[in-house]
Amino acid sequence: MTKFSDLKLNPKVLKAIEAAGYDTPTPIQAGAIPPALEGRDVLGIAQTGTGKTASFTLPMITMLAKGRARARMPRSLVLAPTRELAAQVAENFDIYAKGTKLTKALLIGGVSFKEQDQLIDRGVDVLIATPGRLLDHFERGKLLLTGVQIMVVDEADRMLDMGFIPDIERIFSLTPFTRQTLFFSATMAPEIERITNTFLSNPVKVEVARAATTSETIQQSVVMVKPSRKDHAAKEKRDVLRALIEQEGDACSNAIVFCNRKVDVDIVAKSLKQHGYNAEPIHGDLEQSKRMAVLSGFREGAIRFLCASDVAARGLDISNVSHVFNFDVPSHAEDYVHRIGRTGRAGRSGKAITICSTQDERNFEDILRLVKMDVPVMENPLAMAKPVEAATESPVEAKPEAEVSEKPKRTRRRRGGAKTDAAAPEVAQTVEAEAPVVVDNVVALEQPAPKPRQPRAPKEAPANHQQREGRGRDNRVVGMGDHLPGFIAMSFEERRTS
Repeated sequence: MTKFSDLKLNPKVLKAIEAAGYDTPTPIQAGAIPPALEGRDVLGIAQTGTGKTASFTLPMITMLAKGRARARMPRSLVLAPTRELAAQVAENFDIYAKGTKLTKALLIGGVSFKEQDQLIDRGVDVLIATPGRLLDHFERGKLLLTGVQIMVVDEADRMLDMGFIPDIERIFSLTPFTRQTLFFSATMAPEIERITNTFLSNPVKVEVARAATTSETIQQSVVMVKPSRKDHAAKEKRDVLRALIEQEGDACSNAIVFCNRKVDVDIVAKSLKQHGYNAEPIHGDLEQSKRMAVLSGFREGAIRFLCASDVAARGLDISNVSHVFNFDVPSHAEDYVHRIGRTGRAGRSGKAITICSTQDERNFEDILRLVKMDVPVMENPLAMAKPVEAATESPVEAKPEAEVSEKPKRTRRRRGGAKTDAAAPEVAQTVEAEAPVVVDNVVALEQPAPKPRQPRAPKEAPANHQQREGRGRDNRVVGMGDHLPGFIAMSFEERRTS
């Protein structure tokens, strides 16, 4: 079996790996590190949770151990699609480069430009950034990419989903042609393959698992929910989510609840809080300090449920996540692989449960075609409870006759006030205040004599034609008439001499 000591890594790096508690590399690490150390381009494809971050961090630190960075000219560049993933790469760099003198800078949104400019001005060996913030620094003239020796694109398929491909192509054009390029992703879309063919030179393809496959350590299941009404769908899904959490019991030590929209993330987190669960939201609209604080609290166990958008679905290495709940079926099938990959990491077991409503069935079918496996359907915990509740409520027919209150049956009156002949006897039994009258062996109630109608007063006819046409309004034309001013009648000569 291959060990890290067999991969020709820097002794200081090996010491840091041993201090971190690792001894044996994962398949993607064993396959990608040797060609990367040789200076070759690498295209790594592996399912999430297999250690792709260390696959490029360890050889990068080894190769950059010699040399020194110049101001505003980083020696290596790591591109990540989200702030959280970039921050995670920076944490891995700190762990494995502990014994070296290499410097780094993290360029992400939500942080002051001034602090980042100060780091760049000192010179950094490793620059870790999101594409947008990197181009912001470049356009401000604070950064040069002509000294980049190693360029890494992490989670390349996520870059495609977030619309970063034009930015990636532009960044590639700003770096030297002689750079070494490392591409890592869990899935390979056709657009990503086009970029690799354009910007990678004879890459070594390391594929340790079929693209878009899920880990065997994850137990997957789906709950089919048919809402009673369309406007009640979200509430009923929240009820199902809480029922699933209660059903899992103590086995659900912590969990990530994924939603498609940011507003739903906030609503689900608030709903869980109101029902006594320790939950916090995380999505792109939160301030960076808040997002990092929530992630830190979840890692340390202070937060049990993390309600997240897909900002937390890619690349985040959060150990010991017992469950993943898909409150919404992801719109893109590839996101399903990344979402459930937050559990069952590094050989641990995990459980992923998806709540699928009627409108999400088509998206779930796309997921099944992508992963090429059947996901077991589990019983809806609320549907199991409904028959029990119904049995406790005895129907009216089952009650004793004495307990059933006899109410007088209502009768319909025909237009004009007369009752039907069939209903007349029942009315006579229930209404005692009115005296019955027998007519042709049929009991009926005396009807009061109708009041004589008062004749309406005739409307007065319009006095003249104008009132008939204008409905009584004064439609006289208002003009000068007899009120013609005297100066208008004067001649031009008279007005001139006056």
